[in-house]
Formats: sequence, structure tokens, C-alpha cells
Amino acid sequence: MKIGFLTSGGDCQGLNAALRGVAKTLFDAVPYVEIYGIQGGYRGLIDCNWRKMEMHEFSGILREGGTILGTSRQPYKTIRDADDSSNVDRLTTMVKNYHSECLDALVILGGNGTHKTAYALSQYGINIVTLPKTIDNDLHGTDYSFGFDSAVAKATDVIDTLHSTAAAHGRVFVCELMGRKAGWVALYAGIAGGADVILLPEIPYMFESVLEVIEKRNKIGKNFSIIAIAEGAVTKDSVDQPKKRERKAGDISPGMELVRQIDEMLKQDVRLVIPGHFQRGGDPTPTDRVFCSRLGAMAGELVLKRKFGYMVALQGNSIGAIALSEVAGKLKTVPLDCEVLKQARLLGISLGE
Repeated sequence: MKIGFLTSGGDCQGLNAALRGVAKTLFDAVPYVEIYGIQGGYRGLIDCNWRKMEMHEFSGILREGGTILGTSRQPYKTIRDADDSSNVDRLTTMVKNYHSECLDALVILGGNGTHKTAYALSQYGINIVTLPKTIDNDLHGTDYSFGFDSAVAKATDVIDTLHSTAAAHGRVFVCELMGRKAGWVALYAGIAGGADVILLPEIPYMFESVLEVIEKRNKIGKNFSIIAIAEGAVTKDSVDQPKKRERKAGDISPGMELVRQIDEMLKQDVRLVIPGHFQRGGDPTPTDRVFCSRLGAMAGELVLKRKFGYMVALQGNSIGAIALSEVAGKLKTVPLDCEVLKQARLLGISLGE
């Protein structure tokens, strides 16, 4: 068996642990397996940038962040475009290179965009097994994605650290967390870190409601407040406005705008903290290490059974498999009837409603 490994999209904690899980399962099961590491995501498949990997290369990486294969973003909307000076589109090039290398299957680790491309490749007859990777936890078909628990731990640590300095100076801290389309990280880290307000993309908020929380806390002698806001949060006033272009580096972020508004309305020091890619970095949590190992073992089992066209997924307490056709192009946002939202409200946390 000749298997290609590929990590695509944004990096996160647990990628190496998951690669290790697949490799150990394959190496332990059959003596004749060859694993080829495809460098830099789908870009490596386009450029034939791969190498044969030995068993020892998967040792000692269980706790390492990042990815030993490297990664890149190749937007799904451009895979039908011709690459550079070539007249052949990227998807066709990937299919051609897969066959020219005589690969038996691809094991692909990635999020939403990665899975759309993986499904497109599978429709061309490529044997594919995928693993759900995204700190945003917004991949359909799995209860959780690996990297999410580690990102929440990092974000929670930031919020935890803000409490003492906020109390010391009587400040309002706005902590802008990752989550452009789904607010899972902000929701979980906000609860875990004891935030007073949590603002999510799924629930357009009213600035007046945020202001009310701060003023109420000040009146009862709690002269500081912590606000966790997802980078994709929007106000109710902006929901009906024409859709803006995608935000780029240097643009005013939702956290920056909220700080500006609070600063204008209150005679209280307000600061913005954006941990950014800090949330993606560092070692995976023990929970993610176990999760990745389980996902990797199941992915290896699917390859051995030649059961292709599936993503391994957590469903309840079990690791199962779901067809790529059920995953590709589907975003998992925080449901408005989510129990966690209900319980956050019961805890007295404002969602800006």
C-alpha cells in the first residue's frame, strides 16, 4: 500500500498527533505500507512535493504543535483555475499527480475548505479518508474537531490572566477571539474564563445591552468587566446592511469597534486584547492528544478496510465515519437552541441580546 498524507488549511494543535495515530495504525498492521508526506497541503500535491517517510519520523510528535508536513491555504473557489502558466486547472493536476505517483489513497487532515476539495477529488475516483481539523469547531458531521479543545484552553488562559489586571485598574477588557463564522471558541472560553459578556456571530448584539452590563457591575462595586467577542460578531444594526467585503489585515475589527464605542460612552478605561494566532499554537491538550489518537486509529482502519470517501468523526462517545458528501460545504455554527447558550444565560452571562 502506498498512502499519501496531507495537512491543509490553517494549522492547529493536534495535527502531528493525528498523523502519528494514522501512521502507527498502518505500520503496525501491514509490513508493506509506504507513507508519503505531501509537503505544504494541496500545494504540495499540485507541485509533486512529497517524500517517503519512515516510521521513526512519527515518533516523539504526539505533543508537538504545528504540522511536520507543513500546510497552506488553497481556496476551494480557485481549484478550477489554471495554475500559474499551465492551461490545466489545479484539481485536474492533483488527480493526475495522484495517479502518476501510483498512490493507493490520500489521508487528508483539514477543515471546511479542505473537505470541499477532498470531496471534489473523491468524485474523480481518488481514494480518500479525512480527519476533522479546525480550532473553530465548525465542521459539520462531528461533535468536535481536533484543535478546538486546545484553542479553548489557550483562549481561556488569556481571559483568566486579564481578571487580575482588570480588577487592579478598574478596567473593561475586550478580548477578541477567533471565530469568523462560528462562535464556539468564544462561547466555551468565555464561560470557562468567567467572562461577563460573550458576543457571537450567531447572535447579533445590541451595544446598549453590553453597556448595561458594565454599568450594572460598576453600581454593585465590581468596577471591572470582561467581554469575550468572536472576530465575526456583528451588531443588530449591521445585520440588514449590505454585506461588506471580507475583512483584511489592518481593518477595524469587531473588538476594536466595541472598544471605541465603550470609550465614547463611559468614563472608564477600556482595553482590547487580541490573542490571535496564539490560539493556534503550542502543544495540544491531553484531551486533544487522546482525541487525535482515536481519530488517527479509525482513519488507519478505514484505509486498511479500503473504505474510502469518509471523514472520521466523533459522534456521541464513539468515533465513527461519515460520508464526505454529508460534510463538504456544510458549516456547523452555534445553534440558537444550544444547551450551552441556555446555561450561559442561567449563569448570568450576557449574550448582548
